[in-house]
Amino acid sequence: MNQSEFTRRLFMQGMAGVAGATAAGGIFGAAAAEGEALRFWAPGIAKVAAKDFSAMAAQAGIGINNIAKSARADEAIQKMVVGDGQKLFDALTDNGGGMEDAMAENKAVVPLDTAKIPNWANILPDYNEGGAAAETIRYEGKVYAVPYISNADSMAYNYDELGFHPDSWGVMFDSQFKGRVALQNDYGPTLTNVAIYLKESGKIEIDNPSDMNPKEVKAVCEFLIDHKKKGQFRTFWDGFQNGVDLLASKEVVMSSCWEPIQLVARKKGANIHYGTMKEGHQTWNNVLMFTKGGRQRGMDEAFYKLANVYLSPWFGARTLATFGFAPQMTGVDDYLNANTEDFDEAARERLLDILNRKQQRYAVKGNSWQNVFPTHIREYLDWWSRLQAA
Repeated sequence: MNQSEFTRRLFMQGMAGVAGATAAGGIFGAAAAEGEALRFWAPGIAKVAAKDFSAMAAQAGIGINNIAKSARADEAIQKMVVGDGQKLFDALTDNGGGMEDAMAENKAVVPLDTAKIPNWANILPDYNEGGAAAETIRYEGKVYAVPYISNADSMAYNYDELGFHPDSWGVMFDSQFKGRVALQNDYGPTLTNVAIYLKESGKIEIDNPSDMNPKEVKAVCEFLIDHKKKGQFRTFWDGFQNGVDLLASKEVVMSSCWEPIQLVARKKGANIHYGTMKEGHQTWNNVLMFTKGGRQRGMDEAFYKLANVYLSPWFGARTLATFGFAPQMTGVDDYLNANTEDFDEAARERLLDILNRKQQRYAVKGNSWQNVFPTHIREYLDWWSRLQAA
């Protein structure tokens, strides 16, 4: 099922789905009536330097009316294409790889004029035309999105418990760690990372770990089902805090997870590290998009001011410090060294070390980009259900 089929299926869900989306938006509509603030549908990871979006608004010189956004791509597509999202939101973030194409294809978001974003000159070279990440912000050759965070998802592990630094996903399937391994309860990153391991280790022939055919999906899930039945996995973690608690409590010694989970678990006293796997990792980014409704309401200037902040070293340094996410612009190292009042020597060393190790993960040849709309998504969902039921 491709993106067009996916969005058409949402249309076919009927009035119940549309009514639900509209009802959910009723609360937002009241909040959005406050002046000319940019109405921004985004999760908490899109902000830094404050508990709310006040610091971001101050940097941009605009008002921001934020509405918290979930991590479900299907919900976002339904809200913006079928529901009342165009009336409610001027800008939004995506939920991972391929969503910007689905939004642009259905004219839910509009093309951008990068000349109106001064910091576009600082964007990482991979986003330039022909670069490795160029198509993650473009649709049919036009720029529709501004990247604000990215990462290469890997494995967090307790060094004190293991006594070594793993460099392969294979350690998660080693019987000596039976019952002390956790995997993310999400078919996207879990199946992609396991597929990367199985492909690069020569165990299963897989063409594209980010877009597997039905035979490949079956083989990866049967591999996981076999290990699950043997008791290899303690659990499939679900939710940020659950991921943190499993590692911090030493209930598991290793877990496939987001990097912020490792950072928080480490702050709780456990000697948790985040590794570089020789087979590769699922790489991804999140992007900022301008809605058709926002352009119709003349919110271009506010949008471009916010976009400029997302490509500033001010934001890049702080998202690295707060979440461990990769900055999307050059110049962060210079910014850290020039702003010693905000980042002392120990902080600068720590952040530059995180950035260096992140670059090592990005360089692994087996990396595969996140894809929230795999061609055979039905097989992904069916086999994921079988894995959960095993």
